[in-house]
Amino acid sequence: MNILVTGGAGYIGSHVVKELLATEHQVVTYDNLQKGHQDAVFGGEFVTGDLADKQLLADTFKKYDIDAVIHLAADSLVGESMENPAKYYHNNLINGINLLDVMIEHDVDKIVFSSTAAVYGEVEEMPITEEIEKEPTNVYGRTKLAFEQVMKDYQQAYDLKHISLRYFNASGADESGEIGEDHDPETHLIPIVLQKVLGQRDELAIFGTDYPTRDGTCVRDYIHVTDLAQAHILAVEALNEGQESTAYNLGNGDGYSVKEVIETASEVVGNNIDAVEGERRAGDPAKLIASSNKIKEELGWTPQYGDLKTIIATAWNWHQNNPQGFEE
Repeated sequence: MNILVTGGAGYIGSHVVKELLATEHQVVTYDNLQKGHQDAVFGGEFVTGDLADKQLLADTFKKYDIDAVIHLAADSLVGESMENPAKYYHNNLINGINLLDVMIEHDVDKIVFSSTAAVYGEVEEMPITEEIEKEPTNVYGRTKLAFEQVMKDYQQAYDLKHISLRYFNASGADESGEIGEDHDPETHLIPIVLQKVLGQRDELAIFGTDYPTRDGTCVRDYIHVTDLAQAHILAVEALNEGQESTAYNLGNGDGYSVKEVIETASEVVGNNIDAVEGERRAGDPAKLIASSNKIKEELGWTPQYGDLKTIIATAWNWHQNNPQGFEE
């Protein structure tokens, strides 16, 4: 297939592109480079463009004879989404609809959508399955859930086949060390911990130590970014083989606390990493753990990097060798 990857120069997108390039598929990366890095893309075709530009999108579909789309382009900061909802509804929803419209115009009927665990909101029942009621507590999660609904409506009207992949905590880096996580600002725990080791942060804070968990800190489900990328390939190939539209959770099924992440990172880097204890952040659930049984059973997805120490080691390899990230 000729596969268009929107947001393919981002953290997850660049790993998806790298894994796709190892297959027989042809890859076209489409990214506006506001947050992505062209240096993270090592092959295929590259189009610098925004999803708001329907003409450029249409030209890209025509030029490269696109067969399917993996859609990762989005804004994804929860706090920012609450402060600037217009940005999130425009970029995540309206621009996403632009993409779907161009797909329909060019008879492209297969899309894998990068969704999020944020569609579920505050969940008490663990592990989280795809059937649990969805009540997102922030604008970011609401835009993702709204786009999932748009795809369902487009299926009814235009026979659009779609798979939504709801991520939990993407982490780690490609084993080669060529690509990894480089956000500005950085909001994810593992790279923040490693930035502290590299002297790029004066302080490492733990937000809340009185949660009803085994050590009082929040528990999260970490999934290696390469395993995440492989799930996208399985999903787009399944659609091509006639798979019905659906949604899958992507996680490890195991939860690790903030303190456990810091302790494991200390083992990986060979130094004790100091942290200060702070107050809880509003809206942080005590525990988020995914059930990925559905995608394992239906698509045969088998994570290769389930061990937290391995996940952190691959991230450390990247950060150690690229302390300034992608220097463009």
